[in-house]
Amino acid sequence: MKIIKNENSFTITGFKKTRPYDYRHYTRNDTDGPRTYNVDGNKVPSVTTILSGTQSEEKKQALDKWRNRIGHQEAQRITTQAATRGTEMHYVLEQYMNGVGYLNLRKSGHLPRMMAHTIVNNLGDLSEVYGTEVSLAYEDRWAGSADLICRYKDRPTIGDFKQSNKPKRKEWIEDYFYQIGAYSLAHKKQYGSIEQGVVLICTKDLYFQEFFMDKNMLKKYEDLWLKKVDDYFKINPV
Repeated sequence: MKIIKNENSFTITGFKKTRPYDYRHYTRNDTDGPRTYNVDGNKVPSVTTILSGTQSEEKKQALDKWRNRIGHQEAQRITTQAATRGTEMHYVLEQYMNGVGYLNLRKSGHLPRMMAHTIVNNLGDLSEVYGTEVSLAYEDRWAGSADLICRYKDRPTIGDFKQSNKPKRKEWIEDYFYQIGAYSLAHKKQYGSIEQGVVLICTKDLYFQEFFMDKNMLKKYEDLWLKKVDDYFKINPV
């Protein structure tokens, strides 16, 4: 994988862009209650909505404790800043993966661009890109958007890009594994086999982390995800 810098833009080389599947697109609704996707005329809960709706009391209490410790205004500032940085980093990566290159002369775009570059510089195992920001749905049970469907370490893979304020431990990011399990099940249902997953993280200090999910770990989180979906619909019956 190589980043090529032109006068005012960047592109990357070292992988193929292929289209083995004709991916559909589902519109997202964030304005009317919890996030949903419009799937064949039905409002289907998003993966993140299900994760939020089944969050453990322990996790809720930990989040409340953090907000109370630093103050709600500061907590909101940090959350908003991280979300904006993550959105811009994803945009840069999407442009790269689509072979378009990226141009951003805004000062606010410098750090997200450097974070994206850090991830790209660690993608030596990426050989093919099937799609980016791919809409996926599992009937009327859940829907979402996968950052990357690709061939990674020579196998069909769901890839997820994440930004972070600090390095992560595996036990802190279980929700990321649930997400990949959800996307994998939906992809298998709609299109074709997924054999593994990978979470690719860059911190604001440009520290890179890869959390790889082999087929056994992926199957584990697919099964755990199905249980979580059942729990969600028990709480929120249709």
